[in-house]
Amino acid sequence: MAPALESSTSNMTGAPAGESWEQLAEDLWLSRLNAPDSRPGIVKSKIWDRLEGEAFNWRSLSSLESLQILERYLWPAYTEDAPNHLVVLIATFVGVKQRARVPIWDIFVDRPEQFSSLFHRVLSLNLDSTLPSFAKLSLLSFVVVAFQSLEKPIVRKESAPLVSISIWHNLHSEAVRDKALDQSVVARKAWRAAHKRYEAADDPSKAKLRFDRSWLYTLLLDFLRQVNDSGSVTESAQYSQRLLEFLIDLVSQLPTRRYVITVIKDLNLLPILKLSGLFEDERNSLIREQYLLLQHFVDFVVYDYSGHSSKLKTSYESHCNALSNLQRVAMKHFEAKLKVLAFCNYASIAERSGLESHLGALSEEELERLCSLLQLRTQYPRQANVTIGRRLYLETLLAAFERPVDFQSMVSDFSTLPTEDDLYDQSLLRTEEYDGSQPLPIPKFNLQYLNLGDFLWRSFLLYRSEAFFEIQKDIESVVRRMRPRPGADASSLRYDGFSRMGVPILKPAIIEVAQPQVGSSKPAFVRAEIILDVNHLNNNARVGWDDLRPNDVVFLLCVKSSDHASMSMNGHSTIRPDYEWKIKYARAAEVVQVLDGNGRPLRDAQVPQTNGSVARPAQRRLLVNLDRVKYKGDLDRVAQGKPDIYQSLNVIVRRNRKENNFKATLDTIQSLVAANTHLPTWFRDSFLGYGDPCSSHYTRLLNKIRSLDYRDTFLDWQHLEQSFPERTLQPAAELGSVFPPPYVLQLFDEPSEAEPMNPRKRRREQMESDNLATAPIKVSSYTPPKTGPYPVDAPRLNKIRFTPAQTEAITSGTQPGLSVVVGPPGTGKTDVATQIINLLYHNFPGERILLVAHSNQALNQLFQKIVALDIDSRHLLRLGHGEEDLDTEASFSKHGRVESFMDNRSGFLAEVDRLAASMNVEGAHGNSCETADYFNKVYIQPAWSRFWDHAHSPAASSDSIIENFPFHIYFANAPNQPLFSPDKHVEDLIAIAAGCEYHISRIFTELEAIRPFEILRQPRDKANYLLVKEARIIAMTSTHASIRRAEIASLGFHCDSLIMEEAAQITEIESFVPCAMQNPDPRSGELPLKRIVLIGDHLQNSPIIQNPAFRQYANFEQSLFLRLVRLGVPTIHLDQQGRCRPSIAELFQWRYPSLTNLPHLNQLPEFARANAGFKYDYQFIDVPDYQGHGEREPSPHFIQNLGEAEYAVALYQYMRLLGYPARDISILAAYAGQRALIRDVLAHRCAGNNLFGLPRMVSTVDKYQGEQNDYIILSLTRSESVGYLRDVRRLTVALSRARLGLYILGRRDLFGSCFEMKPAMQMLERRPSKLLLTTGEMYPTQRLLNDEVDGVEMDGVEHLGQYVYEMSQAKIKALGGEVTMVRDGDGNAVGEGDAGEADVVDLGFEEEEEDPLHEQVAP
Repeated sequence: MAPALESSTSNMTGAPAGESWEQLAEDLWLSRLNAPDSRPGIVKSKIWDRLEGEAFNWRSLSSLESLQILERYLWPAYTEDAPNHLVVLIATFVGVKQRARVPIWDIFVDRPEQFSSLFHRVLSLNLDSTLPSFAKLSLLSFVVVAFQSLEKPIVRKESAPLVSISIWHNLHSEAVRDKALDQSVVARKAWRAAHKRYEAADDPSKAKLRFDRSWLYTLLLDFLRQVNDSGSVTESAQYSQRLLEFLIDLVSQLPTRRYVITVIKDLNLLPILKLSGLFEDERNSLIREQYLLLQHFVDFVVYDYSGHSSKLKTSYESHCNALSNLQRVAMKHFEAKLKVLAFCNYASIAERSGLESHLGALSEEELERLCSLLQLRTQYPRQANVTIGRRLYLETLLAAFERPVDFQSMVSDFSTLPTEDDLYDQSLLRTEEYDGSQPLPIPKFNLQYLNLGDFLWRSFLLYRSEAFFEIQKDIESVVRRMRPRPGADASSLRYDGFSRMGVPILKPAIIEVAQPQVGSSKPAFVRAEIILDVNHLNNNARVGWDDLRPNDVVFLLCVKSSDHASMSMNGHSTIRPDYEWKIKYARAAEVVQVLDGNGRPLRDAQVPQTNGSVARPAQRRLLVNLDRVKYKGDLDRVAQGKPDIYQSLNVIVRRNRKENNFKATLDTIQSLVAANTHLPTWFRDSFLGYGDPCSSHYTRLLNKIRSLDYRDTFLDWQHLEQSFPERTLQPAAELGSVFPPPYVLQLFDEPSEAEPMNPRKRRREQMESDNLATAPIKVSSYTPPKTGPYPVDAPRLNKIRFTPAQTEAITSGTQPGLSVVVGPPGTGKTDVATQIINLLYHNFPGERILLVAHSNQALNQLFQKIVALDIDSRHLLRLGHGEEDLDTEASFSKHGRVESFMDNRSGFLAEVDRLAASMNVEGAHGNSCETADYFNKVYIQPAWSRFWDHAHSPAASSDSIIENFPFHIYFANAPNQPLFSPDKHVEDLIAIAAGCEYHISRIFTELEAIRPFEILRQPRDKANYLLVKEARIIAMTSTHASIRRAEIASLGFHCDSLIMEEAAQITEIESFVPCAMQNPDPRSGELPLKRIVLIGDHLQNSPIIQNPAFRQYANFEQSLFLRLVRLGVPTIHLDQQGRCRPSIAELFQWRYPSLTNLPHLNQLPEFARANAGFKYDYQFIDVPDYQGHGEREPSPHFIQNLGEAEYAVALYQYMRLLGYPARDISILAAYAGQRALIRDVLAHRCAGNNLFGLPRMVSTVDKYQGEQNDYIILSLTRSESVGYLRDVRRLTVALSRARLGLYILGRRDLFGSCFEMKPAMQMLERRPSKLLLTTGEMYPTQRLLNDEVDGVEMDGVEHLGQYVYEMSQAKIKALGGEVTMVRDGDGNAVGEGDAGEADVVDLGFEEEEEDPLHEQVAP
């Protein structure tokens, strides 16, 4: 082993005092062409000693990490005999990278043997108790990070032996081990295999195996020593916190839990920790909370070898059996003292207090003997320093036999409406201040879950905490804007500010308290009335309160003046010198109804008028339901002599509806937990992360579809051949070698009944899957049926020439099972989804499809493409308020669809009347759907039968067919007359007649579908029937699914296919809810869901989580899509983009190694032409400090850069003066603060001026994912640090939005030094750092992209501004000195009049003021 660490007392040994880390990096590794200077003495003197002298200052560590010290210097310097300080430095910077959320393990892949050596060195040093505290923490953090990355083969290979069954050698007795082995055949086999492997190994291998199996045990003994050590409490606490995090990680995932849980229980680790001085120290609240989390996972009831949930009855029986064994031992060996215990019922001794009262009668020796008889450990190695005595024996017995709290009860007991105690709970406040330096007592999202209940429990806790965190920030922002100040007397407040989201109120009046329901002590509901004074509110603010809907949540606050110049909230103080208030109480309420000042519902209220104008309303009455559980508790407080909270409430706050859906979602998760929700059997293990990642792929399923009609997917035979390059096409013999579409493809042969596939044999499964992928495809065709003479009946066909990868995605998406489609920017993810829907709709007419997306915008884009397909509109349904933004003539909401049905009814019945008149049949046949059905059966169907009997007879001729056709008069208005030409062949005439029959039968089919809506009377019944019975393609956002899941499932909703767009942007719980959107089949207990298609891109943005701890530590931003990719589930990568110029696509193609360009990018003129007025189609423009400043941060994370904002607007003005349409330009910013600043500058310089107008959109990068525009101006904003753009997912989004032109504004040297951005920056740095313009051009130019042209260099924003000013003056002069200012009806300036609706951007200043938290991500 290398020598031990050497301490240094000098804080700058070997490094000059004035030498910066940047200069050191340049000298040692950045600027060296050959190998870096990594001699051990240099590493120690210039890096280790200096960092040690600085106490490993985080700023220095972060600076060195950004200078690529790990990948460029430390790791290349590592050898097997490297000194220990180098090992510790590597471990330290792995932890720094983890905190920075950047990739880690790919650095080590190229040297696997050296990595194995490094890993072993780290493990060995972890057991060295002589190391300083920082080194121990760094080494342990390395192991923690490794066990969070088990999807990496290089990490899994080193980590797995540490938690294998061999660690059971450390159990305190063979009897305990035999008992554990008897619980599972799997465990017994694994134990034998491990023993054989050890016996067959050579001496060095045996030594390593012994080290691996004893490492965790030795680490735990050292942990027990530390928690009982009387030394430095601070150092012991920090190390113990990190080790508890490690243990929680191990027992919260099945593969690492399986054998570790037995060792932890055998050591009685939880009882020892609970009795330790470290635990009892009042300063260690974090350790106590970690203890509870570890206890939860240790006691979690799950079968550790399969992940199957133990039913409540089974777990109860298991606990009863343990208590029964305790009673038998007590009766046999301690009858004198424990006879009462032996005869007690289980319920009385399952509680800690009851069991403790019985065991308290035993002496210390008797307690020790009882533990031994129950096979509980009573002796520990000396190095563990465990104090053995009565307290430990008693706590060990109590921990072993008390009934654990099940997670269902825990979740059901949580309130979904917050109070001040929830909003300012110490655990939540700790997450707000999270910086990565210490662990947190919250569950994590990683690769796997113990079972579905465990997943839902974690989701509920994290979603609830994230929601309450956002609520806390929102209400603080509202109250801060209201600026409460002490009033005339000490008990009153005045409000010097204004917020449209908050209104001062008098105390709410409790108007009704309903009697408790049977079996409950809580009121059924508590109704209150709140008077809102809206007289002082402007129209927009008042409308916001008027628009409150039933079940919207509002917040009632008691705001008090503070005695300090800081905001003090429930013991938590945030130093803000300008605050003179505090929130003492907070209660949530659900809106019942909004009334006018006279107590009438707003929709029925008379609008008062004064002199012909609408009078300003003075009051609104708000009826709300208070939280009945909290109300009962508050009444109990009053009974104890404490003040009445409701008498002191003086402010009401509302939130934006999009952010205020938390309660409905939490209620949904609670109901899923209570219902013991399941997933389809074929998907369950894949979701939890167990078993073979390929098990849910269609090639492994027995019910895969052998033959499918691909309809209009392939445009011609050549397209079909190109779509399956690896497989041979086998045309049907009767059709020749080449024939036109449509094509029916038989992808798989029928399975052999003699040799059924054995699902247990993975190798055989893989071989069969490979055979399926190379087997010939049998191709057949058919003649599509005629649809009649009217163009409206003609099918709408696909015109997209799908690529082979897209075809593979379509094929997989139409098969049963799980399909994961990775779609880089511009690769046609939406087109793939629509074609999958199209094929499912036509091939499986009895099945239903649920379509889910993260945002309304993405869902509407997809839905609009579906509307354009050959799909009957009566089968389409769009749920949620986003339907209002659909760019379609018809309404696809529930009520819109019902109205459409009734409107169509009139048209179809009119056609029935016309049909009857053409046949001279008298009667009111078009009176209703029922009479139309009678008419069809009595007159139409017999007429067709007679006609077809004649047409198919051998004696039929062209003339006789025409003569016997019964509907000549009805089709007299059809185009292309005559409909039947005598010179046509009999077959052609029969085909024409078949088309006419299709048209007529479609009328009656539609009327038959409308008939239930004619019978049902209540609008709600009609809407529910539409959802459950009629609609076949139902679209909703993931949020709407989470809110309405219980309501929709209760109606009997079912679907066979789930297609999820933007799946990488949807949180795991919001991905889970659509999978469980329906109730199981009552007969089989199975969910009828047959296929799940996830479409997204995990290399772009993840779900937005505001709380930094939940985002970074708990990994709550992880999507199901990303986790499945990490697990190795088969994915289909779309590999050809058709959005960007090839030159712009190069900026992000390094993220997608197989991504190429579609041919049309080299063929269409718009991609070949240059950008008028610009020398380059993309450029990174360096923007130095403007007016002496770069980035500013007026409020936390609200980062702005005035120089870049001015530059972006000046560049936009320049483009507009050249004639670029405003609708083709978007301005993006990396931060919401910069977006707000750009909007301010635009409003000042462009709004209302028809020379400029407003761009199509001003947005943040995060909000613009899924969008595109021809020209993008991008402001990176930061000038001091790279910030969150180190997350290359955001960089990918930012660089891939532009089709024709991308102009990036930023600090070039800053972003050029970022390792993660290096591939893109190297391409950007090939072009000048100053903007180069061309003169004498107007939009559009005829200059080609590659034409050489001289450029005019813009020397900064002032130069560009002057240039634009001169161009503007010249333009105004050319227009005769007239520039129109476009204004709205109120006289306010608006965007350019001729730009159209799409050009107008909502500046959203009021919303920005009221919503400082959302869309902002901490750097």
